[in-house]
Formats: sequence, C-alpha cells, structure tokens
Amino acid sequence: MDILVVGGGGREHAIIRKLKESPRCGKLYCTPGNGGISRDAQCFDVKANDIAGVVALAKQLKVNLVFVAPDDPLVAGMVDALEKEG
Repeated sequence: MDILVVGGGGREHAIIRKLKESPRCGKLYCTPGNGGISRDAQCFDVKANDIAGVVALAKQLKVNLVFVAPDDPLVAGMVDALEKEG
C-alpha cells in the first residue's frame, strides 16, 4: 500500500516511522515533510493547506491512502476533497 502523509512536523514523522514498520506499507510519501522525514519518506513541496495541490499530488502518485495529520487542512475540508476525487 502506497501512502501519502500530509504535514511536516514531529507528529507526521512519528506516524511515518510507525507506518514503515508495517509489512503492508509500500512507498511512503510526505508533503511538505522536513529534513528528518526525508530519511524515511520521499518529500514533496506542496503546502499542507493546499487542498488542490495535495489532491493533485495524490492522484499523480496513485497512492492508496492519504493520511492528513494537521488540524487546519482537516477543518478546511481536505479529506472531503480527497474522497470526492476517489
């Protein structure tokens, strides 16, 4: 399963480290990520609150799961936009 994690802080880094432990985890991506996260996942330069940008990136990467960690994108409707796009 290929996964995109949205965010770039310690919470997201901890999530990525745990996801890596799963035998079901395939490719791990993060946006925007940070220097520490880049050791565990491929990072992209799309801001966590850029809903259209994250949706486009998820489609481009053909991920199976998007994990939205920060509160602001959740409140702004990122999950709704991702579900709408499939």
